[in-house]
This record gives sequence, C-alpha cells and structure tokens, in this order.
Amino acid sequence: MALKSTVFKATLNVSDLDRGYYAEHGLTLARHPSETDERMMVRLLAFALFADERLEFGKGLSTTEEPALWLKEYSGEIRLWIEVGLPDERALRKAAGRAAEVVLLAYGGRAADIWWAKEGPALARIDNLRVFAIDGETSAALAGLAERSMQLQCTIQDGQVWLTDGPRTVLVEPRLLTPPRG
Repeated sequence: MALKSTVFKATLNVSDLDRGYYAEHGLTLARHPSETDERMMVRLLAFALFADERLEFGKGLSTTEEPALWLKEYSGEIRLWIEVGLPDERALRKAAGRAAEVVLLAYGGRAADIWWAKEGPALARIDNLRVFAIDGETSAALAGLAERSMQLQCTIQDGQVWLTDGPRTVLVEPRLLTPPRG
C-alpha cells in the first residue's frame, strides 16, 4: 500500500520591497512521504521569493516532468521553472529548453558545496538559469517553522528574506552562484 502525502496549509503574507509585490497567499503544500520538512520549507521559500498570482506548486517528487514550482503564461508557455535541491545538469538543461527562466534553490550544506563544485561549471553556461545557495543552518531553521497549519510573514528587502511565524524568525540570505546576466 502506497503512503499518502501529508497536507500542510499556509497563509503566507509577502512584502517584497525589492519587487514592489505585496500579497497574501493561501497555500496548500502536499509533502510527499519521502520529502523532508526542510525541502518542503525551501519550496515555500521559493514561492515567497518569486510570489505571483499564477505561481503554482508542481506535482513534486512523484513526477520529474514538473518542477517544484512554475509560472505559466495564459497561453500555456512556461515563464518560470523553479527547482529546489541538487538536480543533475541534464534535468536543468532540459528545463532551460522548456522555460523562459529557470531558478534553482540549492540547499544541503556541505553536500550542496560538493554538488556545485562538480556541476557548477556546466550550469554556469546555461543563459536562462540562476542558481542560489541556501546554507545548511538556514534551511534547517526553515524546517523548524514547519507545522500542519502555518501563518507566515515574509519580508524581502535588499536580497535578504525574513520569514517569521511570530515567535520565531529566520533570516535567509540566498547567495547567487551563477554569473549575473544582463
């Protein structure tokens, strides 16, 4: 018998001063049985960083044909493809061919550093890919905010992210690993 996903509900208030985006989102996150709280909360962080009315969670770990999150145009074209974790170069190259922009939030502490040392040179050549690193302490602190029902406030300013549930606040400073495009 297959295990079922665990459903988490979050009310996420986003105040993104960098983009001038302010909105409240009612989110339902299905955590796959093999997914950790850490990964789920990095997905939630990704939503906050790129929040938009049309940004949606993908089917998750159960399918490789969809990202962790994506934003599609009304025409069906994929504007933004967001992954979390440490995927292989081939998967990111394939995503870059399908979407206008691809973003990866890499996390995992030392494992992420080793992964980037191996994959980074090839990934840096993909023009529509941005890779951000979230340090291990920060992603572990994000996991500490995970609850079945969450009320979260996210403030983004000057590239820093404060995610709070009231009594606890986590400061996230995503580090851009790929060269700036422009």
